[in-house]
Amino acid sequence: MKRKRALISVSDKIGVVELARELEQLSFEILSTGGTAKTLKDAGVSVTNISEVTGFPECLDGRVKTLHPKVHGGILAIRDNPEHMRQLEALEIDTIDLVVINLYPFRQTILKENVKLEEAIENIDIGGPAMLRAAAKNYLHVAVVVDPADYAIVLEELKSGEISSETRFGLAAKVFEQTAHYDALIAQYLREQTGSSEFPQLLTMTYEKQQDMRYGENPHQQAVFYREIRPVAGSLPTARQIHGKELSFNNINDTNGALDLLREFDQPAVAAIKHANPCGVGEDDSILKAYQKAYDADPVSIFGGIVAANREIDLETALEINKIFIEIVIAPGYTQEALEILKQKKNIRILVLDDIQASLPLNTWDMKKVAGGLLVQDMDNRLLKETQPWKVVTSREPSEKELEDLLFAWKVVKHTKSNGIAIARDKQSLGIGPGQVNRIWAVEHAVKRSGNKVKGAVLASDAFFPFDDCVEAAAKAGITAIIQPGGSVKDQLSIDACNRHGITMLFTGMRHFKH
Repeated sequence: MKRKRALISVSDKIGVVELARELEQLSFEILSTGGTAKTLKDAGVSVTNISEVTGFPECLDGRVKTLHPKVHGGILAIRDNPEHMRQLEALEIDTIDLVVINLYPFRQTILKENVKLEEAIENIDIGGPAMLRAAAKNYLHVAVVVDPADYAIVLEELKSGEISSETRFGLAAKVFEQTAHYDALIAQYLREQTGSSEFPQLLTMTYEKQQDMRYGENPHQQAVFYREIRPVAGSLPTARQIHGKELSFNNINDTNGALDLLREFDQPAVAAIKHANPCGVGEDDSILKAYQKAYDADPVSIFGGIVAANREIDLETALEINKIFIEIVIAPGYTQEALEILKQKKNIRILVLDDIQASLPLNTWDMKKVAGGLLVQDMDNRLLKETQPWKVVTSREPSEKELEDLLFAWKVVKHTKSNGIAIARDKQSLGIGPGQVNRIWAVEHAVKRSGNKVKGAVLASDAFFPFDDCVEAAAKAGITAIIQPGGSVKDQLSIDACNRHGITMLFTGMRHFKH
């Protein structure tokens, strides 16, 4: 009976010496290449170099070593096919029974700062994926291991006799997951290097699991959180949690919405989010004042919500936050005194996001999964048009104060679910009308939530008014200025209504639907 053979060639050397020693004890002949062969030999493992098998030396700086019929034939031969075995004998090819390979560190390479394209290209593995795929295809006869975490199960089953067909099939499936991930990562990286902003005909993307979740949007739904391989500055996956239990599905979704809104502000600002909608937003010359504005905007809805701040949380702000139950606080930092206060509450989740004010890359995509497909679009990362950002369409021009509040309200409504209305005053959100099926209901809801503060406030609408009823409702409430995209065939009705009531109105020419 021929001695079984294992081919081992790994970039990640964790556990490989122990694996090879165990295989040697199980009477396997160990075949290996380059650095792996040296590692094993230095550890006292008997190794046959792959060039002794192929009869051909490694060449081209190691680029070519396993791409040979004596390797692939030994892996791909179907053992119970007499013709395959006859050909192996005629060609003097021995079978390979176990393939242990992990790939060149392409991912680790592109994650390095200022990596050059040439270095990234050099770390694209060719022979490794070919051998892995060959072994996985022939899983009925060959066991293949791509993950060091699987060494233990392979050795356990070998010591009991043979590796089961179920285990071989699972290992093969993992190979194709790994090679697909590897190739998708290469494709993503190279596509980025082209600088093209076009959507590709074939979209390949890859993510890695960051967190298993207790459940999804509802307790009967299973869920997991995946992250992009290369961190995006200012994005939630790069945040560090320093207190509280793990984030839930809804926590992550809501906090992401808070960060999207917070990016609109340069001055100290706080965004409070509830169920993916803003419930209170404030901007001022200190983070304490900004928080107080966000809280006062809707002290009922902020309870159990998300608070995002774009400045360090100090002691005074922490004391205010701790007066109610907040699910999550996320900020670029906290003073030690603030942390001590916030951590007094067991159930609050505290996150640190160093570069919370970083702008997302221009080529960032927004994706929505639908049954059987994927919707992909550019991120809505512009607030106003670059040229002529707005046009005053009424007879009255806005005051400097009104214009300041209009632009504040425009930032808030951009991140409010459509149909969305945001009322604001003194760089503080008042009533917000999110997600209504018609715009007048959104206006009525926002007016009602604003209370007495609505008189003298401004109003923003994420899309045009189809009729003049929204202007009439705003005028009745005491709104003095409106900002909206314009573009309705009945725009003139709304303009005329504004002029009758002395309201100034701006058209931006840019819509901000958010579904």
